Parts: sequence; C-alpha cells; structure tokens
Amino acid sequence: MTARLLILLTGWLAMCPLRGGAGASSLADAPGRWSKERAQAWSAQQPFLAGANFSPSTAGNQLEMWRAESFDAATIDRELGYAQALGFNTMRVFLHDLLWKHDSAGLLERMDRYLALADRHGIKTLFVFFDSCWNPCPRWGSQPAPRPHTHNALWLQSPGLAVLQDSAQQAHLKPYVQGVLKRFANDRRVLAWDVWNEPDNFDGGVREMPPEPRHKPELVLPLLKAAFVWAREANPAQPLTSAVWRDSGRLDALDETKQVQQANSDVVSFHSYSPTVEFQRVVRSLQRLGRPLLCTEYMARPGGGHFDPLLGFMREQKVAAYCWDLVNGRTQTIYPVESWRQVFSAAPAVWNTCMLHPDGAPYLIDETDYIRRIMSGK
Repeated sequence: MTARLLILLTGWLAMCPLRGGAGASSLADAPGRWSKERAQAWSAQQPFLAGANFSPSTAGNQLEMWRAESFDAATIDRELGYAQALGFNTMRVFLHDLLWKHDSAGLLERMDRYLALADRHGIKTLFVFFDSCWNPCPRWGSQPAPRPHTHNALWLQSPGLAVLQDSAQQAHLKPYVQGVLKRFANDRRVLAWDVWNEPDNFDGGVREMPPEPRHKPELVLPLLKAAFVWAREANPAQPLTSAVWRDSGRLDALDETKQVQQANSDVVSFHSYSPTVEFQRVVRSLQRLGRPLLCTEYMARPGGGHFDPLLGFMREQKVAAYCWDLVNGRTQTIYPVESWRQVFSAAPAVWNTCMLHPDGAPYLIDETDYIRRIMSGK
C-alpha cells in the first residue's frame, strides 16, 4: 500500500460513523431514528406504493406550484385523477423554503387544499423540504418562461446558494421545517417526509446558471444534520428519509453526506436511473440495511431505464416506486439533461421521463397498460 493510499484510507475511516467495521450493518443510528422494527411495522401497514414526482403540468418549479398567484387546483385535481386511473397511490411533492419565508400561512393553507385533492384520489404524499439540484439562485415572485426544449429549465434549489453561504439568512429554515410539521405531523394523508433531496448534488454543470462553489456539499452538510434534528423535535408520526443518489448501492463507500442521510433515515430512500441489472443490484445491496426501501427517482428511457420490468420488480420486492414526472409540461423533463448543451427544436423521439400528455393521453400505450396491470396486482 502506498503512503498516499494509506493517508486517504485513514482519513476516510476517521470520518465514518461505523460500528464494528465497515458494511451495511455497521452504520450507527442517529439519535431519535426509528428502530428497524418500527420502520418495518410502518411498512407492513402500507400497500405497494407507487407514483411519481409530481408538479402540475402548469408549474415549472416549486414556487409556481405553491404560490397563491399560480396555484392551479383544477390542474392538480385533473392530473391526480390521471394518476389514480393508472393505479398510483402516492406522489412525491417538493416544497421550498421561500414559500415559508414570504407566505407561511398561505403555504399551509394550499398544502391542505392539495392534500384534500390527493386524498380524494386515494393518493398519499411524500413531501420534500430541501433540494440541492439545478438553479442555485431562486427568486421570489413570478417565474420566467422556461428556456424552450430544455430539461428542468426552471427548477430551483432550496435553500439557495446565498442562504447556504450566509448564516444570517438561515433564520427561517428551522421555523419552516417545524411549522410545516406542526401542522401535518399526524396527518394520515402524509406518507413520509423527505428532509433533503440529493444534498451533495450541484446545478448539473449548466453554464447558463450561476456558478456554484465546489465545496457546496460542505456548506449543506451542517444544515442537513440540523434539518433532521429540527424534524425530530417536531416528532412526526410519519417516517423521515433523505435519498442517496450517486453510489446509492455502494454501502462500503459512503462519504460523510451519505452517511448522515443513511444514519438518520427511518426508511431508506434512493435514486437510480439505471437499467434493470444495475438497478436490481442497488436494491439487493440496500436490502442489507434491513429497512423499508423507497426508490424516489427512477426511469429514464434513453439510459435504458423503463417501467417494464422495473415497476414489476419493485412490486415483488415491496420497494416503493416514484418515477420522475407524471404529465409533460413546464418542467420539460421529456428532454434529456443534455438539452442544456444540445439544441432541440421539437420533442425528442424518445421521452426522457413523463408518461402522459396534458390531456391524459399516454405517451406509450403499452407502457401505461403495463403500469395498470402491475398496480392491479395481476
């Protein structure tokens, strides 16, 4: 072993909160984390959970979905009806800290309205508090038109980079988490709470967005830890989680951020847009943790990820399944991430994600037929 390798290995071991050596069974539980028995008892009460990451087709980001001026209850109701017709019973829905900062009462009122609509369609919701992906400079107010033919052209990080870099701007974050939880901590319509989406991710390397510091994950880490503490203090009846995205199945190589996510998650959530064989490997690896699994992002067709057979496999393994996006709209996620660098003038021949047109017509009839069959248990 070279001296450099020994130094790197020593540093890695020093930052890992492990018990009894490396591996899936040695991740230490954070204070307040549910026991495996409690998590499994929660899972036993659930049906096979499947749905999508949801925003109505008229909303390009979290602010457009929830601000009073653009909250579109009619479209939400209609498109959740599409989801119900497919057999879906859960949605993952993103919030944003600026919604609380500028209109906390309005946010809670509109969340309650959304939950009433979702409940009417037999759908429970996994809410997401924070997100480290895409535009690092969110702005309150009316949102611009999305850049044409471009994947997730309006999506916003929460909190933004300015807040991450200045502790004086972070005062609203704890009241945001605890205020939302105080209102909905015992609400049967809420399935679970996703504390932070992909906390060690970046803006996708998109040149049109403001540059991010390479040490951004180091700025996020203390807030990630704090967010779990704030949520625990609110004592929700629903489980907490935070999804590991990159290296989601490599339990022997978790960096500090992923260790914090795993050590605090009552139920284990993960992302994988991989094709079948690699996806199954990730699931088999994570099953070693002995906790319920939620795949909160999957299915990107150009990369070989498809509902058939992934959704069927997840039903067999009782892994909750959330694809990215339901209806093609202002998020424009039918386009691949490469659309930020490659010019598109029309919809791609193969949609990246999404499964329905705004009128509810399927992108691929065989695909939606398969979804219905799997969701019906046939």
